[in-house]
Amino acid sequence: MPSPPFRATDSPWFWGCLFSVMALVGMALIAPKYAIRQRQIEGRFLGRQQAHIERTRRAAGLEPVDLAETAEDRDVVAPQRIVPLWTLATLAGLAAVGSAVMLAREIGRSYRI
Repeated sequence: MPSPPFRATDSPWFWGCLFSVMALVGMALIAPKYAIRQRQIEGRFLGRQQAHIERTRRAAGLEPVDLAETAEDRDVVAPQRIVPLWTLATLAGLAAVGSAVMLAREIGRSYRI
């Protein structure tokens, strides 16, 4: 009895590759909005961090510091994003390449048998 023909959609590697590529496309589409939103979130984080330091100083009995006078531009404090998008893109790219290689191996095996 001959074996049924290879169907790529039956392979989990096909779906892994497809979803990884779609993740890359999605990240490319949201990158500009992500940068703006992440900048806002990280700016709030840096502000809260400074406020916590000031509360700790006051609780320890040290001289209070006016945060408005010592405020720095967030681009000076953190010129790079704390959570950059390229890390997720790299992981999705590696997953896509790995899945594509494994899918190619699976296709090659199915035609040799």
